[in-house]
Amino acid sequence: MFHQTMTKMVQSYRSYIDKPLKDEILQLNKSFSRIPCFLHKAMEHRMMRSKQLSVVIEFEPNHYKDGYRQVCQVINGKRKCGVRKQFSLISCCSADVTPDALNQVFRSCNHIKKVYLNRTVHALLDKAVPSVNADNLQRNNNHLTGKGVTIAVVDTGIHPHEDLQGRIAGFVDFIENKTAPYDDNGHGTHCAGCAVGSGAASVGQYQGPAAKANIVGVKVLDRNGAGTLETMMQGLQWCMEYNNNHENKIDIINLSLGYPAQRYDEATDDPMVKMVEKAWENGIVVVAAAGNEGPEPQTIASPGISEKIITVGALDDQDTAVKEDDEAADFSSRGPTVYGETKPDVIAPGVNIISLRSPRSTLDKLQKTNRVGKNYFSMSGTSMACPLVAGVCALLLEADPSISPDRVKKLLMEGADTWSDENPNIYGAGYVNAENSLNLLK
Repeated sequence: MFHQTMTKMVQSYRSYIDKPLKDEILQLNKSFSRIPCFLHKAMEHRMMRSKQLSVVIEFEPNHYKDGYRQVCQVINGKRKCGVRKQFSLISCCSADVTPDALNQVFRSCNHIKKVYLNRTVHALLDKAVPSVNADNLQRNNNHLTGKGVTIAVVDTGIHPHEDLQGRIAGFVDFIENKTAPYDDNGHGTHCAGCAVGSGAASVGQYQGPAAKANIVGVKVLDRNGAGTLETMMQGLQWCMEYNNNHENKIDIINLSLGYPAQRYDEATDDPMVKMVEKAWENGIVVVAAAGNEGPEPQTIASPGISEKIITVGALDDQDTAVKEDDEAADFSSRGPTVYGETKPDVIAPGVNIISLRSPRSTLDKLQKTNRVGKNYFSMSGTSMACPLVAGVCALLLEADPSISPDRVKKLLMEGADTWSDENPNIYGAGYVNAENSLNLLK
């Protein structure tokens, strides 16, 4: 076995290489398993000088100029290598390097602080909200923000983030029975921000569609993101009881959770389907994630299999507000349901969505590279698309509080943008367009 140079480089300079780049380099070694051993040395020699890696190089503070000059001397002029952009304000530059050139950079440049994989970034909330035409909507000359509408996020809890300040209307914990809002996993906080984040900590950049709506945290999942059918049912029941005891009622329930659908005689034999449809009948709009088991058909999770509620799939909008390059995310669960019904109902952006961070939570600790500054976090999944649609529902209810859950769902589906070649069991009625739906309400 001769293919050790790249492995030794990663081991020698592991403190200087971020994990995605480390994984990218080590992945190259897997190709040797299909090659006779006597060819390994020649193959590695070739790969070290031909495989192009896109990286961002960070230099030690106060040594940017010297570090940048050294890197240029090492890599400029080499095949498939070269410095591309300078970011002197943060002591960084971007570059294309081969593994061999990167090895030389580590050996020759004494001001390197870290080298990162120049990873791909897709849709952010500051792109996702305009993508569904949910920004700057007007009704009777009033800017719609979800004010006066309340969304319950039934999930892992809610961290009292700056972007939610003054709008956490309630909190209940079916895991640890704590009374103050918290989120030891991070998923629920992220979902809450996708729907109602104000963007206060980002000068409005990462803002949900319903930036002034109220939020209620219902913790039914533990720090590992796991719960039981019992805790989920407790959470839904609590929401309905809450409305019996409060003047400012819960208008929308967001369910970015679920489990593989089981085949009963009817979908309504599923206990979770029963619960969500009861909430729907009690006047609460229920929005559920389709699940992340795509691209295979019949992978819609429960309770998203319910025919009544709004089931949301995830779209990859390629980090743009235009729709020509959009497509359903591979992971987004597809219909039909195990009962043969068409699902999801609509789709919305769900790839690399930036929303609220819950510091020191499980996800925050395990996925440090997903942090965006001090206050935000990037995640993907139908879990993110779901609250984005819940936020759009809040705008419709603000515009007309009298409309029923059935009417809200109809407005969303009839207002959705469609593609001529779309499959309804992938895209549902289409891509949510809040402006179109609002116009139908008028």
